[in-house]
Amino acid sequence: MTVQHKIILNEVRDYMFITLGLLMYTISFTVFLMPYQIVAGGVTGLSAIIYYATGFHLENTYIIINVLLLIVALKILGFKFLMKTIYAILVLYFMLRFAQDILPKQPNGLPFKLLGEGQDFMSLIIGCAISGMALAVVFSSNGSTGGTDIVAAAVNKLHNNISLGTVLFAADFCIIGSCMFFPQFGDYVDRAHKVTFGFCVMAMENYVLDYVMNRRRQSVQFMIFSQKWQEIANAIGTKMEHGVTILDGHGWYTGRQMKVLCILAKKRESINMFRLIKMIDPNAFVSQSSVIGVYGEGFDEMKVKIKDEKPQ
Repeated sequence: MTVQHKIILNEVRDYMFITLGLLMYTISFTVFLMPYQIVAGGVTGLSAIIYYATGFHLENTYIIINVLLLIVALKILGFKFLMKTIYAILVLYFMLRFAQDILPKQPNGLPFKLLGEGQDFMSLIIGCAISGMALAVVFSSNGSTGGTDIVAAAVNKLHNNISLGTVLFAADFCIIGSCMFFPQFGDYVDRAHKVTFGFCVMAMENYVLDYVMNRRRQSVQFMIFSQKWQEIANAIGTKMEHGVTILDGHGWYTGRQMKVLCILAKKRESINMFRLIKMIDPNAFVSQSSVIGVYGEGFDEMKVKIKDEKPQ
C-alpha cells in the first residue's frame, strides 16, 4: 500500500468514526437530555435553551450560529482546518432533525421520556456518559462538533497563552448561566434548578471525555529479559512496527552479561505484545509498568511553549 493510499484510508476512517460519534451524540441529546429539558454547554446547549424558551427549532438555531462562527473563523483558521468541522456540523444538523421527526412526542412537543417521569438525574447521567464518549470518538478522529470549539481554536490561535479548556469552560459557563434570564423556565428557584443540572452536565460530560481520551492514550513500558532477545526484538520491530531499545544488563547473582529490551507502547497493545513474547520465549522475564506520559514520534506531542529569550 502506497503512502497516498494510507493517507486516504486514514481520512476515510476518520470520517466514519466522526459520523459514529455524531450519531451517539444525537441519541444522547434527543433521547436522554432534551425530553427532560436538561440544558448543556456548547452551541447545541444554547440552541436547546432557545428552543425550550421560544419553541424555535433546535437544529435551525444550531446551523445558524455555526454558519456565523464559521464565517468569522474561516479567515483565522483556514478552510483546510475547518473541513471536518463543516462536515460534522452538517451531519449533526440532519441527525438532530431526523431524530426529532422519528421519536414519539410529548404533549409539549419534546421527545418522549424514555425513563419515565421524575427520572431527570438518571437521564442526565446516562446522557452525559454517552455524549462524553461520543465527543471522545469525534476528537480522537481529528474532528470537532463546531460551535464553541471553533471559538476556542480561534482564540487559542490569536492568543496562544489562553488554553482551549479555559475558553470552552468560560463559554459553557455563560451558556448554562443564561437560563437565569429566561422567565419561561419559571421562577428563580426553577431557573437555578436548570442551571445546577447544566453544571452537572458540564462536569460529567468533561469527566467522561477526559477519561476516554486519557484511557486511549495511556502508555506502558516493557522491560524484557530473555536469552532470545534478538528474535523478540526482530518480531516486535517487524510485526508490531515498534522501536526497541537494547540495554546492557549484568546479573548480580549469576554474574552473566545479558541484553535487556526496553519498549514503550500503548496499553491496548499489551495483549499482542505478551502473546508475541510468549510464542518466542515462554520463559522470558517481563516487567510491565504504566508511565505518566510518552512524548515523541508515534505518541503524544510535547504541548509546551518555548519562551523566546532575548540575548543579553
